[in-house]
Amino acid sequence: MPTYTLEKNDIPQKNWPIHYDLLDDSPKQLKSPLIETKTLPTQDDLPCSDGVPMETEQHRLQMELLINSLKPWLYKSNKGYVSGNMFVYFSPDQVKNEDFKGPDVFVVLGVSNYMRKSWVVWEEGKAPDIVIELLSESTAEKDKGHKKHIYQNKLKVDEYYWFDPHNTNDFLGFRLVDSVYKKLSLKDNGFISQSLGLKLVRWSGVFHNVDTVWLRWTTLNGELLLLPEEAAEQRAERLAQLLREQGIDPDE
Repeated sequence: MPTYTLEKNDIPQKNWPIHYDLLDDSPKQLKSPLIETKTLPTQDDLPCSDGVPMETEQHRLQMELLINSLKPWLYKSNKGYVSGNMFVYFSPDQVKNEDFKGPDVFVVLGVSNYMRKSWVVWEEGKAPDIVIELLSESTAEKDKGHKKHIYQNKLKVDEYYWFDPHNTNDFLGFRLVDSVYKKLSLKDNGFISQSLGLKLVRWSGVFHNVDTVWLRWTTLNGELLLLPEEAAEQRAERLAQLLREQGIDPDE
């Protein structure tokens, strides 16, 4: 494992101090500009799965829909990284005594999009910018309490959203203002993400043969961010229409 010597200028974005007891809210005073040298685990050293599946198939599909429709938009201009159901480490102490694992969906801007095993804040240099939790009966209380506290006070996540796939009225968004989450106003069935310049909306439609209300990304003009398979279908339909206009049957 590498040994890191962290100095004041090495503190990641979001202006929260690096120390190794972040789960304790009591203040820590640094005695010198040089923080004690620590041997920090990397993503290769840390657990990346607890073997616990998503709550329901609908939760899994909802996660896939949010991630896979945002990926092409992010990656096209190298804007950042999106993933989900992945451990997010902000303190080495989590390995020993913390039951918080990670968000269902998270977005990090201004980083490369290579594949990770887990998100390790001290390796990456920053925390997620956006987090989405998919509520269930067993997780709702924790998502709305303990995790919200971590996202606000520990990770300083700019935007936090929660959504219950089985109770779609339970949909809220928050933005960090002066270190405190302020509730966002619902507009046209969704919330505007200032970080992305996109909108997160409730959308009625069919995905993987399930007809229900899903959470989806749109542009500010209301255009859906398409899944790769949806974009391929759209291109095929445009080509078929062009052939028909030229008197050619695309099905022959």
